[in-house]
Amino acid sequence: MARSVILLQLSLLLAGIISTTAQNCGCSSDLCCSQYGYCGTGNAYCGKGCRGGPCYSSPATGGGSSVADLVTQQFFNSIINQASGSCPGKNFYTRQAFLDALGSYPQFGQDGSSVTSKQEVAAFFAHVTHETGYLCYIDETDQSNAYCDPSYTQYPCAQGQKYFGRGPLQLSWNYNYGAAGQSIGFDGLNSPNTVATDVIISFKTALWFWMENVHSVITSGQGFGATIRKINSQECNGGQPAEMNARVQLYKQYCSDFGVTPGDNLTC
Repeated sequence: MARSVILLQLSLLLAGIISTTAQNCGCSSDLCCSQYGYCGTGNAYCGKGCRGGPCYSSPATGGGSSVADLVTQQFFNSIINQASGSCPGKNFYTRQAFLDALGSYPQFGQDGSSVTSKQEVAAFFAHVTHETGYLCYIDETDQSNAYCDPSYTQYPCAQGQKYFGRGPLQLSWNYNYGAAGQSIGFDGLNSPNTVATDVIISFKTALWFWMENVHSVITSGQGFGATIRKINSQECNGGQPAEMNARVQLYKQYCSDFGVTPGDNLTC
């Protein structure tokens, strides 16, 4: 009888150690600690009850707002539902894919105040909406240009490949495909079409470009106009005023949706 009690106590002690280890997680920075104490990505880990890491609904850091709480399914649908049923993006882009990709970029919408956070998410989706025609397009409609700049010798263009716009922000040029591929972990130079076939990588390229080129513009308070210059400078200085103003209107609409003012310096 005494031996059984000892064995039972040892069993409970071991279970407690395993449970404590699991609950503490110790996940790497790009993984979520689930409500049950395990590391991973996706809704099962980063969704309801997430304890740490890039949780979808975790309390924001630095006074920012939870991106997942802003980009609700209703908000996402309000964009993509404006695309016609025949649009290829209708069966490609999803909110869940955006949130899965977001796990690799935890600083998106998190540097600064709640106002700055909302403005950044509004700006991102204003450009995404404009670039893709309300999430209609995956590939650029004009695919005649290879967008190969041989001066970027560290990102040599692969024979037979074209680096025209693909994905939520229409990633273009060999140097962007090469750098994005190295950062994200896919062969951007030899397989650029991955951006048009893997929806999570597609959103990751958009977030990668944003964090590399646009994020600091928002957090430093330069205004939405400066983000237009980073995305497509040809629209600035009177180049394409209708396109520029279309982006501004989308941004103002999304700021209104999030209950925040759009700020100053809206045009470029």
